[in-house]
Amino acid sequence: MKINHLWRGSVIVTMMMMSSKSVEWLQEELETGATSLLLLDCRPHELYESSHIESAINLAIPGLMLRRLKKGNLPIRSIIPNNEDKEKFVKRCKTDVVVLYDEATSERQESGLGSSVLGLLLQKLRDDGCKAFYLEGGFNKFQSEYPEHCETNLDCSCPSSSPPASVLGLGGLRISSDCSDGESDREPGSATESEGSPLPNNQPAFPVQILPYLYLGCAKDSTNLDVLSKYNIKYILNVTPNLPNMFEHEGDFKYKQIPISDHWSQNLSQFFPEAISFIDEARSKKCGILVHCLAGISRSVTVTVAYLMQKLNLSLNDAYDFVKRKKSNISPNFNFMGQLLDFERTLGLNSPCDNHTSSPTHDQLFFTTPTNHNVFQLDTLEST
Repeated sequence: MKINHLWRGSVIVTMMMMSSKSVEWLQEELETGATSLLLLDCRPHELYESSHIESAINLAIPGLMLRRLKKGNLPIRSIIPNNEDKEKFVKRCKTDVVVLYDEATSERQESGLGSSVLGLLLQKLRDDGCKAFYLEGGFNKFQSEYPEHCETNLDCSCPSSSPPASVLGLGGLRISSDCSDGESDREPGSATESEGSPLPNNQPAFPVQILPYLYLGCAKDSTNLDVLSKYNIKYILNVTPNLPNMFEHEGDFKYKQIPISDHWSQNLSQFFPEAISFIDEARSKKCGILVHCLAGISRSVTVTVAYLMQKLNLSLNDAYDFVKRKKSNISPNFNFMGQLLDFERTLGLNSPCDNHTSSPTHDQLFFTTPTNHNVFQLDTLEST
């Protein structure tokens, strides 16, 4: 069985090396209409709703369905939640050229895609007789070069509820999963295998207050002057490569941009020191700070967790739990979690500790975390 598994993986990698299309090719085809195209967006549902290539269909794969997909007994049409898109896929998948894309896959990363969701979908489509290819550079490269062919909706970039199910994709892996197939850590019963089953709308409104001066948000929040004013936010940390700093030239806000995509190949940890310093600067100025990415579930969460680890001497588990208590559908990608583990080792945080032993003041905040019952003390930001 092991030999068969290794052989199958090598077949996927070899197949993918022969199955890519460039962003230049796609742009030309969209412009001329010379080829009938069926575009499949393999990113998490929140990212698709925020922005996607024109006419693309979203393939958000519930974690519970991943094993069935790997075994080959799950038809791809069953994971398309929209009935109109499902009919479009069924009618055109065998006749059109099918192009799949994720956030940022490039030719240099092919060797790591054999067991990815994108790789599995590409293989299954080709096994079914489809003319299927993946897009080199993914959505990020295409959007940066041809934004006129992308549909963007900032009003949808901040989800008011969880995605249709526990989304598992190249950018959707979740911590604390005991499932061998990488299924998410949702509470039992939070997702089913029925198509398009929505989760309860139990997420707090954005932005989420993590500490008295620290807010976790999404792209929409960064453009909302009422929200920024309400929370006295004067500092904005933008953890994306291409979202604009909306009020940068008006002089009322101080920005820092970290140009990182939500993809397993990205090194976000190299920016931890300057991000933490920027957050501390906002605190020293007695201002609120908004840390945001696109959907507010991966990159901005990773930076926020790193800040809590260093400033409060929290372990990764306790810092993650602390943020998760504020917003339960956080979902840093798997590689970012690995970088946080390395950061934990660098800080020497093998276990939670209470290092706040200063004398009490009139204005203090105390908290515990789900995995540790020590009481942590935090100085509250004084109002300005």
